[in-house]
Amino acid sequence: MVFSSILFLLIFLPIFLVVYTLSPKSFKNWWILIASIAFYAWGAPTFVFVVLLSTIIDFYLVQTMHQAKEKRKKRLLLVLSICINLGLLAYFKYANFFIENVNAALEGVGFDAITWTKVVLPIGISFYTFQTLTYSIDVYRGVHLPLKRLHNYLLYIMSFPQMIAGPIVRFNSVADQITNRKETIDDKLFGFYRFCIGLAKKVFIANVLGALATDILKVPINELSTPNAWIGMLAYTFQIYFDFSGYSDMAIGLGKMIGFKFPENFDNPYNSRSITEFWRRWHITLGDWMKNYLYIPLGGNKVKSHYRLYLNLWLVFLLSGLWHGDSWNFILWGLFHGFFLILDRLFLGNVLKRIGKIPSTLITFFIVVIGWTLFAIEDIDHCFQYLGKMFSFESMNVREIKLEYQVTAIVALIVSFAGLSKIGLRIQNALYSETENIWLHLPRTSIAILVFVLACSSIAASDFNPFIYFRF
Repeated sequence: MVFSSILFLLIFLPIFLVVYTLSPKSFKNWWILIASIAFYAWGAPTFVFVVLLSTIIDFYLVQTMHQAKEKRKKRLLLVLSICINLGLLAYFKYANFFIENVNAALEGVGFDAITWTKVVLPIGISFYTFQTLTYSIDVYRGVHLPLKRLHNYLLYIMSFPQMIAGPIVRFNSVADQITNRKETIDDKLFGFYRFCIGLAKKVFIANVLGALATDILKVPINELSTPNAWIGMLAYTFQIYFDFSGYSDMAIGLGKMIGFKFPENFDNPYNSRSITEFWRRWHITLGDWMKNYLYIPLGGNKVKSHYRLYLNLWLVFLLSGLWHGDSWNFILWGLFHGFFLILDRLFLGNVLKRIGKIPSTLITFFIVVIGWTLFAIEDIDHCFQYLGKMFSFESMNVREIKLEYQVTAIVALIVSFAGLSKIGLRIQNALYSETENIWLHLPRTSIAILVFVLACSSIAASDFNPFIYFRF
């Protein structure tokens, strides 16, 4: 079940909100947990029991770790917690990838392949793992006390607004909200409005451009022209942004409706003037997690050797790529971004600063689009052939683009790059600003209701409603 499905919008969400609103305060967390388990079980009915069992085990492990007086015992229990959670991720997400590559190597030297029953990838496993890790590590570091009640920990891990695709919520940032949070009518109205902004991004922009990208990416390489290859990849570039940022808006809005304040996940990433800046604006919670739980423990910026610093950057982004999927194209995508982060520190960052805002933004956007090509096409040979078509200029034929695609592409461009101008940034800030003014709530809520109805109609009339990050 995803947020942009009719089942969620017209059945699950209304029932959830009505029961939550009518419930006494003592039952509200229980209801979120019950709804979250049902939400997850709908998409992964078998794996939900694995999640529940491992989460319960982890809760008591961390409780024991916190109560332990010996540092050695604390460290041992932390390692055990990390190994359990990473072990689940490794098995469910990477076992198939590992066996496939081992079999390829064995067959290459004349041995028989290993017989293997493929493991089904559970939804949201990567986000689940990062949330469990931040809990055990934050408690170990003394950043925050552990939760006292098991059902509150299950709620933190399994809360349906952000479990499937984030934002990745660090434990210390939300712990106090689980046990004691304020709910106001202003927050509920703004939450619904924010949810509908995300729904509009997803349905009216991401889905439309996604259909165009899908059509072009299916074209045989020998029939693909250079302009069409660029059109397809630009469509995908905007699809993945509006798809994922739209989902994050919906998650933040849902959280707001029930009193939670989730962290922002995007900040006009295509306005970036360098790849370093891009990663401060794109999937912010992932970057924050990688920085605090991987990059800084490796030494961060304090390492004495420049070579060690560059190696750490590359390692972090290699793992970031691997986190996104069990395929070599994701690893290449991570290494690609790591390479440009190193170039930024060597010389490219200074060059981009000197040439001005617009040229540096265009160059960075170009690099990002090339990166998305690596991300979008899992077959490595096909990926490089596609990249070759983008730069071959052998055929300059341009396919006829439907008016719907053209208009949507123009809207995507305007919204994506509005932050480059002061007026555009001011409009964006006004659209996303919270308020207690009833005269501002009225038009916002009216627009949100209209968007909600139109989005439901669009979803019901179409059989194309993918969500790219759903499988991560």
